[in-house]
Amino acid sequence: MLSYYGQAIGGHLSIMAAARPVDEWLQNPDTPAPLKQRLERAEQIRSFAVTALDLPDNASYHRYADLHRAAAVWNVAAAPVDSLALKQWCFWFVGCVGYRGYYKQGAAEAEGAKLRADDKLEVTVYGVPAYSTLGWLNWLGGDPLLSTFIHAPEGELARLIFHELAHQKIYVDGDTTFNESYADAVSYLGVEEWLAQRAGARVREDYALVDARRRAFRHLTRQTRAELDAIYQQKPAVGLTRVLALKADAMVQFRAHYAALKARWSAEGHPFDGYDAWVAKANNASFGVLAAYDEFVPAFEALFRREDRDWPRFYAAVRKLGDLPKAERRAQLKALMDGREQPAA
Repeated sequence: MLSYYGQAIGGHLSIMAAARPVDEWLQNPDTPAPLKQRLERAEQIRSFAVTALDLPDNASYHRYADLHRAAAVWNVAAAPVDSLALKQWCFWFVGCVGYRGYYKQGAAEAEGAKLRADDKLEVTVYGVPAYSTLGWLNWLGGDPLLSTFIHAPEGELARLIFHELAHQKIYVDGDTTFNESYADAVSYLGVEEWLAQRAGARVREDYALVDARRRAFRHLTRQTRAELDAIYQQKPAVGLTRVLALKADAMVQFRAHYAALKARWSAEGHPFDGYDAWVAKANNASFGVLAAYDEFVPAFEALFRREDRDWPRFYAAVRKLGDLPKAERRAQLKALMDGREQPAA
């Protein structure tokens, strides 16, 4: 564990050492013009996060680092062969989470290989473009903009910045699904306001296409998760062998439905294969990671509407949920999704 913390501390410090103030990049004649344009837009998005979304006004995202690699970190996640519940790792300060992060892809792949040696686990290793230090290191310069996401389409760039800043606003120890679903909801709701108030027609059109594809894919994966959950709950009655056979059938159907979804996109004139690699390797661990990010997004969106789309009121309501015991917190989130939550007085 000490060696793990060593790579984590060293990896983050290397990112911070590479970061320089955005103004320096903008004033440097050697900075490519496309990068300057993206940095300027990122700073406008950062300002909007404070003034319109009531997100933290601090040192984060006012510096930029070129990492010369494809991802900021690589995460490892694992789940049993008969469950979507992610293996938990517990860390100082952040509590327990359903993944373990590495700054070198090789180290993440090695950890994944160790976990795969246990035939009772399924494993996924995936790169992520950004992460949050939850505001704890703003005194050292905060989380920087990174080359791993700066050239994303404008709507996605805004979504990512809003997501990471949301973690700095509210974070509940030991509840990955709550934290990620809340931050994802903030990112979706926030980008709606950004697009409506600050973006041009082309940016809105591009985002609408990306978002429609993402929603269709997430709908498919949610359906598949529900099917897998129902299968796994049959284990006491039918046994593991039968459960695994039913699971295999469900995965065949999932991939068939995805092929049909791709065919529809092509027929509509917007072919896209960006989910192919994920689908090819999909397993309980990868489905579990998706669940962490989107399971309760509809609940937080409903909470935002309940609070009259008022950001300070919304955050206050999220904090109240975060203060509840985990079981009660989840019960209230499910009630919000089911429409059983009564409007605030």
